[in-house]
Amino acid sequence: MTTVLTSKGQVTIPKRIRDELQLLPGAAVQFSVNAAGEVVLHRAHPAKGARRPAPDRFQAVRGRADVRWRTDELMKLLRADD
Repeated sequence: MTTVLTSKGQVTIPKRIRDELQLLPGAAVQFSVNAAGEVVLHRAHPAKGARRPAPDRFQAVRGRADVRWRTDELMKLLRADD
């Protein structure tokens, strides 16, 4: 697999490699160079005591509303003149 280095020093990790390492967007990775001079990519594991990123506040409440608005009722409420 070959990829191209951008002017900013970035490369795209091929999908096959991302899938094998279970890398998702935002995942931390670690690079090292082995004795043969080859670059090795590792999935970084969080350090002990490291805080996990806060979950997306919108995703956390998605689908939890217990009020079933009808479109016409909601539009009437939003457009009401006070």
